[in-house]
Amino acid sequence: MTLAAAGALALAAALDRTLSEPPAPLHPVAWLGRGVAALDDRLPDSRAVGVALAAVAPVAFAVLLAAPVFVAGALRSTAAVPAAAVPIAAAAAGLVLFACSSHRMLLSVARDVIDLADRDLEAARRELRALAGRDAASLSAEHVRSAVVESAAENLADGLIAPLLGFVGGAALAGVVGLSPADGLAVAAGAAAWIKGVNTLDSMLGYRDRRAGRAPARLDDAVMWLPARATALLILAAGGGRTAGAPVASLGRVRSAARVPDSPNSGWPMGSLAAVLGVRLTKPETYTLFSEAPLPTAAEARAGVRVVSRAGWLGIGVAGVSLAL
Repeated sequence: MTLAAAGALALAAALDRTLSEPPAPLHPVAWLGRGVAALDDRLPDSRAVGVALAAVAPVAFAVLLAAPVFVAGALRSTAAVPAAAVPIAAAAAGLVLFACSSHRMLLSVARDVIDLADRDLEAARRELRALAGRDAASLSAEHVRSAVVESAAENLADGLIAPLLGFVGGAALAGVVGLSPADGLAVAAGAAAWIKGVNTLDSMLGYRDRRAGRAPARLDDAVMWLPARATALLILAAGGGRTAGAPVASLGRVRSAARVPDSPNSGWPMGSLAAVLGVRLTKPETYTLFSEAPLPTAAEARAGVRVVSRAGWLGIGVAGVSLAL
């Protein structure tokens, strides 16, 4: 892998830290969402449509976002500033990774909802919709905090670790097949965008009552298998001394908790954060992790957000070292 790819990652992390998110009119994920919504309105709710969307939409999104990186890298074959091709491609890849990942925004919304839960419960329930797709109308403050902790952990996997792994994996694959550094950046950017496309499609269509949602949901399950488990390890590492018991024992508790939700993946990051905090997490009438523990207090929920923040930065650091080697 190359220093150029590590530089692209550093640029994405710096942009996330300073800007949080691209402006809404320029956000590629918002474009994808509008496109999927338009197709969903016009196409029948059938499994065939779901398969077609799962096969085409993420790939089209990846090609769209990788194209500028490829074009930037193509400058090396022209007489005009060939030496600048790799740095320009790295900058373009960094912009793509920034658009396909989210860290600061997740933490900011989570902190806001926790602060609101004790001051204005109705407002907290409304704001929770930005984090968790559940009916919050009757949730208590304790259950709102539980939802925030769950969503912070799960969205760390979806919003940051998964595209990071895609970027690193794409760069590694490009190196194995002997692509140039500039072309490798295009592959890495495309891999991150493809994973973001899969996640977005699942979040929009992957519901049990949607026939068209089955294929996107199953694809997302497969794609998120590794990121969910990597996120659990990062959270346990970031939790440090907060975790009760030895790391191996904690991992065993997380493995048991991960089997509780219907999703094959979401229980891993949620269970790891619950183990670190020593709290119960529950989605009423759906699942409960660590039923013997209390629901998180405001202080524990804030501590959970701090752990998620550290886990995210740890993941960025590990990815950066992997790319630079």
